[in-house]
Amino acid sequence: MTDTCVPAKATAPGTPVPAPPAPSGTGTTPVLAPPGTPAPVAPAAGGLEVAAAAAGGPLETGAGTPVPVDNPNLPAPGVTTEKRRPILAPWLRSRRDLLATLERAAGHVGYATAYHGLRAPWYGVQLALMAPRGTARLVTSTGRWVWDREAAPLRDYAVRTEDVEEYMRLARLRAGRVRLRGLVTVVAAVFGIGFALWLYVMAPAFLWVFAAGGVLTLGYFGQQPDAPVIGPAVMRTELQKLTGTIVLRALDSIGNAKISAAIKRGGDMNGMRFTSEITRDGPGYRADLDLPYGVVPEDVMEERQALASGLRRKLGCVWPSGDPEEHEGRLVLWVGDKPMNETTKPPWPLLKEGEVDLFKPIVFGNDQRMRDIRVTLMFASIVIGSIPRMGKTFLLRLLLLIAALDPRTQLYGFDFKGTGDLGPLEPVCHRYRSGEDDDDLVYVLHAMRELKDELRRRAKVIRSLPKHRCPESKVTPALASDKSLGLHPIVVGFDECQVPFEHEKYGAELESICTDIAKRGPALGIVGMFATQRPDAKSLPPGISANAVLRFCLKVMGHTANDMVLGTGAYKAGIRATMFSRSDRGICWMSGEGDDPLIVASAFVDGPAAEQVVARARQLREDYGNVTGHALGEGPSTSRGMDVLGDVLKVFRPDEEQLWCERIAARLAEAWPDVYGEWATASVAPALKPWGVATADVWATGEDGKGTTKRGIKRADVAAAHARRSTDRAAA
Repeated sequence: MTDTCVPAKATAPGTPVPAPPAPSGTGTTPVLAPPGTPAPVAPAAGGLEVAAAAAGGPLETGAGTPVPVDNPNLPAPGVTTEKRRPILAPWLRSRRDLLATLERAAGHVGYATAYHGLRAPWYGVQLALMAPRGTARLVTSTGRWVWDREAAPLRDYAVRTEDVEEYMRLARLRAGRVRLRGLVTVVAAVFGIGFALWLYVMAPAFLWVFAAGGVLTLGYFGQQPDAPVIGPAVMRTELQKLTGTIVLRALDSIGNAKISAAIKRGGDMNGMRFTSEITRDGPGYRADLDLPYGVVPEDVMEERQALASGLRRKLGCVWPSGDPEEHEGRLVLWVGDKPMNETTKPPWPLLKEGEVDLFKPIVFGNDQRMRDIRVTLMFASIVIGSIPRMGKTFLLRLLLLIAALDPRTQLYGFDFKGTGDLGPLEPVCHRYRSGEDDDDLVYVLHAMRELKDELRRRAKVIRSLPKHRCPESKVTPALASDKSLGLHPIVVGFDECQVPFEHEKYGAELESICTDIAKRGPALGIVGMFATQRPDAKSLPPGISANAVLRFCLKVMGHTANDMVLGTGAYKAGIRATMFSRSDRGICWMSGEGDDPLIVASAFVDGPAAEQVVARARQLREDYGNVTGHALGEGPSTSRGMDVLGDVLKVFRPDEEQLWCERIAARLAEAWPDVYGEWATASVAPALKPWGVATADVWATGEDGKGTTKRGIKRADVAAAHARRSTDRAAA
């Protein structure tokens, strides 16, 4: 490495500055001058050379000789990385890739056979019509060959130059060739005629076969070179092979000043270089290169559309990314042969067979290179967001199908869109509802109250277990399989979760329960899945979005929705679901499984296929003994629920006209712990707001006997709201 010292723009007094470089060729190391040395003057022109100092004399101070900037004895890191190229091609090492390659080849052969087989009679007619022309060409070319016409120009040249010796030599060669070729022609004609006569006598049918073959052969030679009778069955549009020149052209076209400057200067001096040769990687090409100093892969990912234009590929073919195993300046550019949404995906491995353990990673989709992508559903709350018609509900149903194939799992499926997209899961659901009417919301409310009680029960069970059985205070596979403990996995799926959360009557309670599930549920074996087509603070409460571990974001329209699903700062970091097109259905950014977000195309399982998977899951559950609730025709318990207005009115004492919110929350929890046990002070105001009850500054005496003002509720406001509600119900 060449030792260099970069000049400073300005130097404060007493700050060490680089000393003047030694004359070229001396090999002296740049030095760091002692305090008080004038700063060097910047050079007029560019380059990486170090400017000379303004003062021309040697650096001499009382502090001693200057200290070298680059210590020649400084040891190297001693870290060497190496990558071994595979002995066998990747498609030969993967059974799935091998079968896909053979299937593609067999499909091509089969199609070409059917195409040409159907047209074979017409081919025969065309070739028969061209047989006379082929016969004439055969006779002409045979005559030229027998009489050695190709050497005639040489003999003519020898005659014109009066080269007797050369002419006699060529004449002798021609005589020998003509005799030999004439003999071959006569013998072939005699044996050919004799063979034809023999077939005519011994096997006349074969004579017609040979005659037809001869006519077709003559017709083949009689074709026009630019208009063959038998054309290709498949019109190929060859993609351009990815080369280093094309990659650099595309990177230069994105408009990054540092990249363009590095390409113009040759790259290496700015740190830009290819780190390995461009290779085939799955159904596409992979190029690894270091970007210029200060440029990160996110800078390229932000200009993906311009990059695709520079590569002359569709946007869905171009996928730049970083390399998590290398430094922050390493770019991995993968360019597919087809867009991701047009590439044939391998079938879902669990479509026809297999059982699931929710504690282990399960294949649910593929990346751009059609490699399997796995997801672990346990110990995670899940958020799915997108605009309508992008595959959000199909993704939620796929995750619920995965859960259904674990026979220990208890499923809750709630479809607030009301279209029945989760309907195939009914035979295995403990609780199921489709619709957004009030009676549907009441059903869901009772089911979620059951789940809230179950969450509390599980916390007590885990707390009571000895440490050797539950060392991490959470559900383990062994505990989940122990039926006596009742710690089996529970998976709850909300499609269009904005509907229940925004309901004026039940929204506050449902939001409170779901937030508790998102926070405490994963450790207790309860997985909450929340899908919405409008990712905002109302549709996806912060208490849920902030505690979601797994996040799936299909196409969204803006950075706010993008960060609401994928987490704050995702858009700025280049993780942008806004880049997907409307044709990218089922393609999403997945965050939370591994260190870095991934682009994934979820497996496509339509309604009939989902019913087949559920039928298999039902059989697994019957064998295990876990068919409960809705699957048996049973509904949730309708025990006492939350009546916010009435209950708040009851906690007021006769002599109290106003109360602090914190006292209301405490009294509610004390009076009805099964309903309000988890309520906080902040829950009072949102729960009463839909009924027109507002908070105000309330004066009261605290526990210490001192009076103070806090936010609270007036009894008269609650009573008036309660009376209005009673009147409305009576009128209805």
